[in-house]
Amino acid sequence: MAVAPIVFPRPDACVDAIIERVGHDIILGLPLGLGKPIHLANALYARAKADPGLKLHIVTAISPLAPAGKSSLEKRFIQPFAERLFGHIPELAYARDVVNGKLPDNVTVSEFFFKAGSFLNNRQQQQNYICTNYTHAVRDLLALGVNVVAQMVAPQPEGGGDAYSLSCNPDLTLDLIPRLREREAEGHDVAIVGEVNRALPYLANDAEVPAHVFDLVVDSPADDYPLFPVPQQPVKPADHLIGFYASTLLRDGGTLQVGIGSLGAAVVHSAILRHRDNAAYRRVYDHLDVAGRFPVAAEWGGAEPFRDGLYGCSEMMVDGFMHLLEAGILTRAVYPDTALQELINAGRLTHEVSMATLDTLREAELIDSPLRARDIQWLQQFGIVRDDVAFRGGRLVVNDVSFDPDLDDASARERIAAVLGAHLTGGTVLHGGFYLGPADFYEWLRRLPPHEAKRICMTSVNFINHLYDHRFGNQRLKVAQRHESRFINSAMMATLDGTVVSDGLDDGRVVSGVGGQYNFVAMAHELPRGRSIITLRSTRGSGDRAQSNIVFSYGHCTIPRHLRDIVITEYGIADLRGRSDEDVYLALIRIADARFQPQLLKQAQKAGKVRASFRLPEAWQKNTPESVRDALQAAGSNEFPEFPFGCDFTDDELTLMKALKRLQGASKSRSGKLKLLWRAMRSEPADESLAPYLRRMDLEAPSGWRAKLDQRLLIHALRQH
Repeated sequence: MAVAPIVFPRPDACVDAIIERVGHDIILGLPLGLGKPIHLANALYARAKADPGLKLHIVTAISPLAPAGKSSLEKRFIQPFAERLFGHIPELAYARDVVNGKLPDNVTVSEFFFKAGSFLNNRQQQQNYICTNYTHAVRDLLALGVNVVAQMVAPQPEGGGDAYSLSCNPDLTLDLIPRLREREAEGHDVAIVGEVNRALPYLANDAEVPAHVFDLVVDSPADDYPLFPVPQQPVKPADHLIGFYASTLLRDGGTLQVGIGSLGAAVVHSAILRHRDNAAYRRVYDHLDVAGRFPVAAEWGGAEPFRDGLYGCSEMMVDGFMHLLEAGILTRAVYPDTALQELINAGRLTHEVSMATLDTLREAELIDSPLRARDIQWLQQFGIVRDDVAFRGGRLVVNDVSFDPDLDDASARERIAAVLGAHLTGGTVLHGGFYLGPADFYEWLRRLPPHEAKRICMTSVNFINHLYDHRFGNQRLKVAQRHESRFINSAMMATLDGTVVSDGLDDGRVVSGVGGQYNFVAMAHELPRGRSIITLRSTRGSGDRAQSNIVFSYGHCTIPRHLRDIVITEYGIADLRGRSDEDVYLALIRIADARFQPQLLKQAQKAGKVRASFRLPEAWQKNTPESVRDALQAAGSNEFPEFPFGCDFTDDELTLMKALKRLQGASKSRSGKLKLLWRAMRSEPADESLAPYLRRMDLEAPSGWRAKLDQRLLIHALRQH
């Protein structure tokens, strides 16, 4: 291990140093998502492309690329948008070559999590995919023989140089670095490399590491680049109602894990509505008769504002946590001391500090009387005693005035009371493993006041995702912190026996990856009062092409049926834990779209899982898209917007997106394409109202048959709204 890293102003020189350290067979571990060191990765990949003798195996997850579009119309729409959002961000060269099928023979890219659906038809990536739980990724990287780890890091503010922040990706790196150092001590050649980027927010706590953990660092301020943003997705009415039902299961004073995407945004939006406009929230709650129809919500959740607040414990810190913090919901602080946390959970301690605090701590045998030096040090760690208090010669000293630390002496108690803090400090309101989100989220993190930033701890995913002992906290501490946990994850499908399908298809193709979903589901079953919540749209597709996402059976499984717990669609909550198979089958049919309930029931009865005499209740047949819209309107017409947290698209672009989606839906079959072309060619020429959209798509005066056809298709689609 180096005393200090060797710093290079250019990535090419760093590549030379890497090859000198580990040779020409490089197994490169890169962080999931945002934390990839783009300049260094590109330089190393370019070297491998130029030198067939250099063997490069990149092991990572989610290599973000700006969207490009497939059809000519999509490209016309996407390219100006991509230039606006991503134009100043260097592209990951290996990732683009993966998409285009142009990797050289001496380079392999293996990922353990794909951007959803991105590689369904890429045989090379399907073959190179590594299936692993997030918490097993370090183990599997080591088994592959990883010898270089490289990551984007943030430099210390105001010219500091003795530490860096892993910021967006301490998730695996915190555990991988010490294991690599063990390998180095055994005689293996390794290199741990950082690429400095001043656009990356500096987050301390566990994410702050000494500079000497790195062997090599690339640092060129002129080459800093913006962080890759993920645009907000539209939240459809069905998503909003799924999020609403999930929000009814949140217990005030509890713990929340939630993921990225429209379903996660919907949960956050409804939680904020519950807190800020409880009357509007209650109108939807009562309209749906949530407590009457789904007793699990009344038993495990609530509908009141969050007086005690929530604590976030989520492998992914999504921008939703930013909104929860600003709304005054993400306020329940947890502390890195098990006994202290358990006293808070039991209601024996509050966050306000007084002499009663010391009495309770003494009764719990956490401090002594008279107070000792170690007691004072421990009390100062949590703000119970002021930092300007010293312990010398068995007495407390403040400003050269000393006094007795005896808690049984009345006069000493008065003096001690005067040097107590006002409230507990050192608490954490959010533990996260990595973050990825929109540009305003990154800007918010950069501008966080220090006292707020201290309450966010980016840390190891192995600390967050399961209950096993870890150097940042043992199992007893985790249980104490994760009070009333609700782990909310989305899925693609659920089968009637409670199996969940989240990451793959029945033909073996991988859609995304397991990630941490299994870990959170399993942990929910181990934690007292913990629940796993799977959110699921009841259908996919539309019109005659609609298919149910609740199915009788499916040839792929992400979460096995013995871990079934709670499943939510826009039609309600299925409480599956500890229930008989018949109850589970019926609970899931109950929250399926009404169009598919008869067939699902028929299959269940044929299999002998539901008694033959059962008939679908009339109330279940109200599971229609119209009922979803009616429920949301009960709160008020503007309470559930399509983009509750802002939008990166202009109004014209949103209109164009819907038009392009209509074209996509109408052209899925050969006959559909022919009908679409016929109708488009017969459309009337554009009038003035369509001019802004044609201008945005550069189709005002098309030249060439392809552009003229695109114009006709677009005009037809715009008139279909």
